[in-house]
Amino acid sequence: MNLTLRTTSALAVAVGLMSTPAIADMAAAIAFLDEHIEHSALTREEQEAEMQWFVDASAPYAGMEIRVVSETIATHEYEANVLAPIFEAITGISVTHDLIGEGDVVERLQTQMQTGENIYDAYVNDSDLIGTHWRYQQARNLTDWMAGEGAAVTNPGLNLDDFIGLSFTTGPDGLLYQLPDQQFANLYWFRYDWFTDPEIMADFQEQYGYELGVPVNWSAYEDIAEFFTGREIDGVEVFGHMDYGRRDPSLGWRFTDAWMSMAGMGDVGEPNGLPVDEWGIRVNEDSRPVGSCVARGGATNGPAAVYAIESYTNWLTNYAPPEAAGMNFSEAGPLPSQGVIAQQMFWYTAFTASMVGEGAEAVLNDDGSPRWRMAPSPHGAYWREGQKIGYQDAGSWTLMQSTPVDRAQAAWLYAQFVTSMTVDVEKSHEGLTFIRESTIQHDSFTERAPLLGGLIEFYRSPARVQWSPTGTNVPDYPRLAPLWWQNIGDASSGALSPQEALDNLCAQQEAVLARLERAGVQGDLGPLLNEEMDPEFWLSQPGAPQAALENEDEDPVTISYDELIQSWQ
Repeated sequence: MNLTLRTTSALAVAVGLMSTPAIADMAAAIAFLDEHIEHSALTREEQEAEMQWFVDASAPYAGMEIRVVSETIATHEYEANVLAPIFEAITGISVTHDLIGEGDVVERLQTQMQTGENIYDAYVNDSDLIGTHWRYQQARNLTDWMAGEGAAVTNPGLNLDDFIGLSFTTGPDGLLYQLPDQQFANLYWFRYDWFTDPEIMADFQEQYGYELGVPVNWSAYEDIAEFFTGREIDGVEVFGHMDYGRRDPSLGWRFTDAWMSMAGMGDVGEPNGLPVDEWGIRVNEDSRPVGSCVARGGATNGPAAVYAIESYTNWLTNYAPPEAAGMNFSEAGPLPSQGVIAQQMFWYTAFTASMVGEGAEAVLNDDGSPRWRMAPSPHGAYWREGQKIGYQDAGSWTLMQSTPVDRAQAAWLYAQFVTSMTVDVEKSHEGLTFIRESTIQHDSFTERAPLLGGLIEFYRSPARVQWSPTGTNVPDYPRLAPLWWQNIGDASSGALSPQEALDNLCAQQEAVLARLERAGVQGDLGPLLNEEMDPEFWLSQPGAPQAALENEDEDPVTISYDELIQSWQ
């Protein structure tokens, strides 16, 4: 797929449109299908019918200019550079699709919530904000929207049942608040060629007494990290671990996303633990947050959380490249493509595209097949069967109540276009961030699967349900999220011990919860803090928070990757 050619062509269509009145145009839709849609879950006849619906439904909005925003990843670059100009050519609606950092998206959204100013007509913001949207009711719930003000602009072929992430964007009230646009998971990444090299396997067996393979638990991961770090392979010194440590918002995400849940901090439950989630926030039977610190029944500063931070800082210091400590999410993600990393426990599949194309020759065979694979991340000593074990980002279309109805309607048309069954298979080949079951099962991905290192097998497996975004326990994501990177940064830099940093973090989270409770802005959905008690009371109760284990160093367990894949199939 040649993104440059596609972008140039799409922009040419848009330039041609400037000399004519803005109108909805089926001829442009046919040209789009001819030139851009090689693969689709729909037949050509069904594609034309869907495009005809967009032409008809958008006619009242022709000539309108709207603004939408998303974070900068390959999927959204394709939407902004290719699909937005095509959408304008088809509908006559001009879309400015801004690409900014994820932290900036949240900041803009928070500003719109606080001021009521319509900064953007739609946001692709993470479903991590589902608890915020449900409680504040400042985002339109799409269930009522599609039946009411948005009915005339809701695609009859939208097929919500085909979306794999709706449980992430549905509130406890059963209403849908966001429509998934892209999803990617954090998985374990490793050099399959090294792990199956007979000489390397024999050396590992001799040194550690068990077989080199995909680590099932953190003890095995640490052994493998130690084994590879400093080892010379093909004349290059390699490292047994990769991570990032710069003090910026992405440092917080990797802990609230899944690191804590992988350690075993929260409770059993899907898609998120209840009553204690992976942020360590406890809710009562009415989903009202009641505490974050162990003294109120939370787990943010409990033994499992301390163990998680200690493991993170130890591995970053001892087994990762020195420059990793100064990197953020965006900088660290593609680094394994340089060929010096043996494994990475927490690797976002959004970077798959950087591992399969130009610049990734160090981790590809001559025929373009990967020398690497991805698999489930290992779990920590506090983890129990049935707990969340990984994160799945679900960047999702969100319409704010402060957006005028006609602008929200036009933006909703665009949101449905870029997620439509006509478009989604092609978009997924560009960004590899899957939202539809029909796309995952498409024959073109069966053909491409051997080149994607396990990504398709993962998304086709029942295992994917254990990977989920932040759940509904978090009542105000924009206010709480910054507390994580600021305090984790103190621990990773050595300014504070993990326990001290987490004590500060949970206290600051509870201060936010207390302010929300006093203000009453979330009504009977908002926080209702428990009274503080002796932490031992909560540590002695079933579930989270768990008391400290006598031995956090489990017996290491590995599994053959090929056996793992067979179990998925």
